[in-house]
Amino acid sequence: MKSVLMLLANGVEPLEMAAFTDVLGWADLLGDDSLELVHAGLRRRIITTFGITISPNYLLRDLDTSAFDALALPGGFEPAGFYEEALSEQFLSTIRDFVDAGKIVASVCVASVCLGAAGVLRGKNATTYHQEGGKRKNQLLETGARFVDRPVVVDGQIITSSGPGTATEVAFQLLEQLTSAENAAFIRQKMRFASPGPEWYDAPQVP
Repeated sequence: MKSVLMLLANGVEPLEMAAFTDVLGWADLLGDDSLELVHAGLRRRIITTFGITISPNYLLRDLDTSAFDALALPGGFEPAGFYEEALSEQFLSTIRDFVDAGKIVASVCVASVCLGAAGVLRGKNATTYHQEGGKRKNQLLETGARFVDRPVVVDGQIITSSGPGTATEVAFQLLEQLTSAENAAFIRQKMRFASPGPEWYDAPQVP
């Protein structure tokens, strides 16, 4: 069995969290390998970006993170307080531990800013949510990352993406790295998710 830790900050975006939950859940039910997704946070009660309240399975401090095969990091919104926990030393040290162990780290949207702050993107290709003015892009560049304007960027075991609309693609990429391309394609078909075409991959975030 493969196990994935999904690390949740207060202010997390529900859609990004749900993509990992559903894709890996379907894979556990129908795929060719058993998968376990465990979600953990720094508090017992998390209020998401749009006000939905959730209770993580575990507190991060109670887990042996070395027992997991991969780390999943949904993003969130600054006004909802996302960065207060997502940039905390507890989050950043967990990211470093997974990267140092050569394990997969899959992030969605602005969660790549956390990877940069953890110091694991120096010299690596990565992306993030990019708007006019480039605030998040500049944050990424300041950490030594090479910004790539693509919806999903994979550099070794690190997966980054450009927004909530990429969340399922990140989850499928994580599933592929954990199991196989064939298994990920099978689950995609069962879930009725189409594969994005070249126009999706090639369109810049800011025209």
